[in-house]
Amino acid sequence: MDINKDDQLIKASELVRTSRVGVHSHIRGLGLTDELDPRPVSNGLVGQLRARKAAGYIVRMVKDGKVTGRAVLLAGQPGTGKTAIAMAIAKEMGEGTPATLMSASEIFSPEMSTAEALTQAIRRSVGIRIKEETEIIEGEVVEVTIERPATTSGAKAGRLTLKTTEMETIYDLGGKMIESIIKENIAAGDIITIDKATGRIAKLGRSFTRARDYDAQGAQTRFIQTPEGELQKRKEVTHMVSLHDIDVINSRQQGFLALFSGDTGEIKQEIRDQINQKVAEWKEEGKAEIVPGILFIDEVHMLTIECFAFLNRALESDNAPIVIMATNRGITKIRGTNELSPHGMPMDLLDRTLIIMTEPYSEADIKQILQIRCEEEDASVTEEALNALAELAKSTSLRYVMQLIMVAKVLCRRRKATEINTEDISRSYRLFSDERRSEEWLNRLSDQFLFHHGTNGQLNLAAGDSASVSQGGEPMSVI
Repeated sequence: MDINKDDQLIKASELVRTSRVGVHSHIRGLGLTDELDPRPVSNGLVGQLRARKAAGYIVRMVKDGKVTGRAVLLAGQPGTGKTAIAMAIAKEMGEGTPATLMSASEIFSPEMSTAEALTQAIRRSVGIRIKEETEIIEGEVVEVTIERPATTSGAKAGRLTLKTTEMETIYDLGGKMIESIIKENIAAGDIITIDKATGRIAKLGRSFTRARDYDAQGAQTRFIQTPEGELQKRKEVTHMVSLHDIDVINSRQQGFLALFSGDTGEIKQEIRDQINQKVAEWKEEGKAEIVPGILFIDEVHMLTIECFAFLNRALESDNAPIVIMATNRGITKIRGTNELSPHGMPMDLLDRTLIIMTEPYSEADIKQILQIRCEEEDASVTEEALNALAELAKSTSLRYVMQLIMVAKVLCRRRKATEINTEDISRSYRLFSDERRSEEWLNRLSDQFLFHHGTNGQLNLAAGDSASVSQGGEPMSVI
């Protein structure tokens, strides 16, 4: 018996709490002052002062509700923090404003058309704050009496005595309310609230008059004052849903359960028109408030000319969200055409877009970013190793060096050390190749690969590969 207990203690002590660290999990906000002046290092963001300040003005305008249907483009070289700024904008918006983050490749799906996918993304980014009044009963429980029948076939009956500082009333309980009271473990001294429409019972805490009870009280027990005034009160409840949620609820037979199934599919335009009309009526009556949010589309150059035309028209609607796009392309072709355009976007959409440019990070900024990532991944690093990572980022890329931090941490643990040194960085650099070394390796061994396009544009074939050569000895066409 004792041996088994010791084994259980050993196993319990070996349990380790794990947490996943994302690429942008260290981003907490834009790091701006109240006057929208960017701090050099704040909320996980480093540098990019002008871009962060411009993003701050966008957030301020959206929060004030003064702008809708605007397009913003984050443009810059790879690894300059475009997605990080978009994530910071979403964090700055708070929980009250809907924000949808997606990649342009998510638009193309065999299950629905691109127009339907874009429509759902746009309506998912527009929130409806619905206000309604409900009648509740709120008071301190004086006594709970539940009468159980002698046989199992009978129904339970009970009484509940509630009081406030001014009055006291006895209520008869039904079967469902008795089950709720038993489930919530409600006893005398608890302060509860009862929704008259649904019969739902919620425990708010215990009364201060019961703070000196002899029963043991846990540290999580919350003591509050006994409610004042009448037992029955009217309370305003606010619900926050998106237009897409309302579309799904009204387009499926299972109602709101369709939100959990994930099978939304195509939604008819007639249903959306009826919902828009109903929301407009709620707005006029003061029952609802439209909250335009943010739709972030990364790698926007992947969209086709039809998608850009759809976005251009959608931005003109009254309930359109702020569309924030990001791209790392220069002058390139618009997908679906042979026309060259800046950032791979048509000129008519670029003309109505606020463009925020990001700049390459300086050496000091790169070092600061790597320091933040080491803290986020709980990796202790020496000053020499941090300088080595910064130097390595200049010759390779910042993204590549950030991936080496966790590898170096594993190597550091294997040698039973607590801090990552330059040797760990060097070993991880030798284990994993970067883009430049991978390209050099492919060019050096080009004759051993199938269909290798050299830097001169010629096609090289592996020696002795009969499958890649036609009967006439000429290379086969490559798709």
